[in-house]
Amino acid sequence: MRLKLLSPGEMNADQKQTYDEAVAGKRGRAPAPMLAWLNSPAMARHATRLGEELRYNTMFPAKLSEIAILVTARHFTAHYEWWAHKRLALQGGMDPKIIDAIRDRRTPAFDDPKGKTIYEVAKSLHEGHGLSKSLYDEAVQVLTERGLVEVIGLCGYYTLVSLTLNTFEFELPEGEASELV
Repeated sequence: MRLKLLSPGEMNADQKQTYDEAVAGKRGRAPAPMLAWLNSPAMARHATRLGEELRYNTMFPAKLSEIAILVTARHFTAHYEWWAHKRLALQGGMDPKIIDAIRDRRTPAFDDPKGKTIYEVAKSLHEGHGLSKSLYDEAVQVLTERGLVEVIGLCGYYTLVSLTLNTFEFELPEGEASELV
């Protein structure tokens, strides 16, 4: 870890207010990257609120939204993010074969057109920096415009998370090993 993370007792009033707001939210705790973001309390507050919105209030169940998050974590080889969201994907009902394929940089087999489209959109956003006309049209048809906006939001937010975790070298919990190479 490159950054000393503050304990609640070490935080200034603005940092502590942001921290307390996160703990009182749907997560029930401060998300790991927020502990780094607290160096900029206003950014931490807004980013954490956006993260809560994207995790809990999109039109997608975890089984689908976690596809975009895992593709993002894999794209950036974000070890901590992968570790955290693989567990959430499994808890949300994602097929472990999909998770393994994303980890191994293979295209998963999907039985759900929404899952397939979310995967393709996330891959295209990260690797192609946008969507082709045909993928855009498919995404709007399968996911709706709202759904496409939310997938873009998931990929963008978890890019911020991945870059934060990687830059400050957040470590996995003791006894955990990364699956990403």
